[in-house]
Amino acid sequence: MLQKILYNFDIAIEAIRRNKLRAFLTSLGIIFGVGSVIAMLAIGTGAQQEVLSQMQLLGTNNVIIQPVIEQEEGQVDEENATENAKRFSPGLTLEDLRSIQEVLPEIEFVSPEIVYETNFIRNARMRTGKLVGVNDDYFDINNFEIIDGSNFSDAQIENSSPVCIIGYDVRAKFFAGQDPIGKKIKVGHLWLTVVGVLKKRELTTENIESLGIRNYNLDIFAPATTVLLRFKNRALLTKKDLSGGSSTVFFGGGMMVSSGGSNKGGDGNYNQLDKLIVRVSDTKYSVPIAEVLSRMLKRRHNDVVDFEIIVPEQLLQQEQRTKRIFNIVLSSIASISLIVGGIGIMNIMLASVVERYREIGVRMAVGAQKKDIELQFLTEALTISITGGILGIILGMLFSFAIEATADIATIVTPISIFISFGVALLIGVVFGFFPAKRAAQQDPVHALRHE
Repeated sequence: MLQKILYNFDIAIEAIRRNKLRAFLTSLGIIFGVGSVIAMLAIGTGAQQEVLSQMQLLGTNNVIIQPVIEQEEGQVDEENATENAKRFSPGLTLEDLRSIQEVLPEIEFVSPEIVYETNFIRNARMRTGKLVGVNDDYFDINNFEIIDGSNFSDAQIENSSPVCIIGYDVRAKFFAGQDPIGKKIKVGHLWLTVVGVLKKRELTTENIESLGIRNYNLDIFAPATTVLLRFKNRALLTKKDLSGGSSTVFFGGGMMVSSGGSNKGGDGNYNQLDKLIVRVSDTKYSVPIAEVLSRMLKRRHNDVVDFEIIVPEQLLQQEQRTKRIFNIVLSSIASISLIVGGIGIMNIMLASVVERYREIGVRMAVGAQKKDIELQFLTEALTISITGGILGIILGMLFSFAIEATADIATIVTPISIFISFGVALLIGVVFGFFPAKRAAQQDPVHALRHE
């Protein structure tokens, strides 16, 4: 059997060699079909990898709580002041964090995030950056690795110690060639002692823009208690706020801005925290816990919904679903080229059958059976498909590299995409080569020998 297949393969090669141009044109559909499918699957795999990297950045098990900052102006009616006071919220505070830790059992970590834009100064060098108030769980939640020094201790957090952990680029800027551990850096008006350095985190511009995240490598992290006590606490009314012409009125721990005045900083933000990040033990709990958090915070904030809860996994799953549908559509369109290539193979093979009636008649006259004729023409169709498939794989890889280089789209060519596209090409060759082979085998030997 193997000898017969090899013999038919030699005949197919000889037939293709006699009509090189026609065979090449016949295989163009297969070549471009396979190349297009590989390129589309590479784009899809690259998009999926990008979504996975985004999930890693945001945290697959995280639930994010952010304050909704709105500044309202209006007159306070004295008769309704007491009634309205019940509706005012203290904003997002550390007390919310403690309540979440006490009430919800399926939570691994909770960390606040307080962000202030300020200046970093050391050895006559200055640059602007962000001071971020966090706790010791923050780095586990966000998958940060401390490559030098250590995390904040319980004593440092409890005592609001002036310590910090710096991003990788901060060390490169202010501590080049030095060991920063134990040294001081001025952040705003505070001198902070460096106790740790974070490993560099690779972030693309697309990730920063699409996910709304910061370049953590440029940040300095301090205990949230230190930031609130020693730097600024937006929830407290200060002499500066009163002397700044603000007509801020406080009710029951909350606040309202009356006409003609503005809140502290002018942005209406009276929340202690800019964000609360909650890490649950399993992704299946993300949505239920988000619903529980919403109800609990609404009660704590006197039925005022001045916060929003974001489940990154849901957002990224939706993005992944959208990209998957898009890739399926593109791959389906690319697959049309394979079908067109198969039709081209069938047409050329039918023409080849007519041209080679006499050859078919001679083979039958010397003892060839119908299945031998079928195998001969089917092998020829498969040879064209195999050749086109190999050239298509090369073209698909070139397409992928060109797309990544010119369009700035991540592409990943995987062995499974090559296997699938090449397998489909072989299937096309068998399906569309079968009918011409069947027709060749059904020819009458006498009529075929007399054909001119």
